[in-house]
Amino acid sequence: MTTPPVPAPAPVPASAATPAASASAPAALTSAPVPADRGPASRAAAPSAARSAARSAQKRRRSPRTPLSPRPSVPLTLVTGLVLVYTLLPLAWLFINATKDQKGLMDSFGLWFADDFNLWDNITRTFSYDDGAFLRWLLNTLLYVAAGAGGATVLAVLGGYALAKFAFPGRRAVFAVVIGAVAVPGTALAVPTFLMFSKMGLTNTPWAVIIPSLISPFGLYLMWVFAAEAVPTELLEAARIDGSGELRTFFRIALPLLMPGTVTVLLFSMVATWNNYFLPLIMIKDPDWYPLTLGLNAWNAQAQTAGGEPVFDIVITGSLLTIVPIVAVFLLLQRYWQSGLAAGSVKE
Repeated sequence: MTTPPVPAPAPVPASAATPAASASAPAALTSAPVPADRGPASRAAAPSAARSAARSAQKRRRSPRTPLSPRPSVPLTLVTGLVLVYTLLPLAWLFINATKDQKGLMDSFGLWFADDFNLWDNITRTFSYDDGAFLRWLLNTLLYVAAGAGGATVLAVLGGYALAKFAFPGRRAVFAVVIGAVAVPGTALAVPTFLMFSKMGLTNTPWAVIIPSLISPFGLYLMWVFAAEAVPTELLEAARIDGSGELRTFFRIALPLLMPGTVTVLLFSMVATWNNYFLPLIMIKDPDWYPLTLGLNAWNAQAQTAGGEPVFDIVITGSLLTIVPIVAVFLLLQRYWQSGLAAGSVKE
């Protein structure tokens, strides 16, 4: 017996195709194998197309320019370069001319070295000239800086912390007095200060330079503002609840938090005292108590006196040696100084 033939299925109309089959058609087309060889032109165009796609994706991923990441400004770069040259040019002139002797200063170009390199000889002559007066003036300057600038920093830290963290009657009046004192230039107070110290018999003594240097209205204001932001009031209240006294709270909790501002005030006070010229000029007449500023000016004035010996090479070398300690202190304490200036600029 033969099996009857199975009838062939009827063709399905195109309009009756299932959605699943229609949806799988594009996938089947995209998953179809690509011919291995498309010809030389197709193979050469593929890498360039890939590179173009990668560049487009990189441009899309690149973050837009914001105020925090601005585009480089060519005019701003040029202005910054000019300021840098303006700042470093006097230092370069000072170092170059400190390597010349008296004759080389007059015969050579100011911004280039002479034939002989006499820096070490000039340093030796600077410390030995006039019976070692330069070393004595250097020690006097260190004394004025240690006592004056150090004392001014201590008073500014204590006063700023007290004004920022303690409420008392007359606080606003103290604030007004401090702001007014900051606005008054030091030269305007020089003559009244001299008359007052003359009445007390303190002129021509180191106290005439140290005592006025202890007052730093700007340092007090800076520490006031810094302490208000750097020392949380809640932290002080927690220490008081735990039984800590005010002195222990200040030295163990507040002072470490105030260290960046303290170093900032110390740097400002040191530079002001180190470069102080007008106050010692009117207060001190004895050359043994001169600071470096007055001593170098006295050596420089020798060329204008009758029979005086011009020692411009020693004056220039002494000026170079004078700025070395200040530059070293700035480099060592730069990180504290920067953090002190930036404190309180970001709101938490």
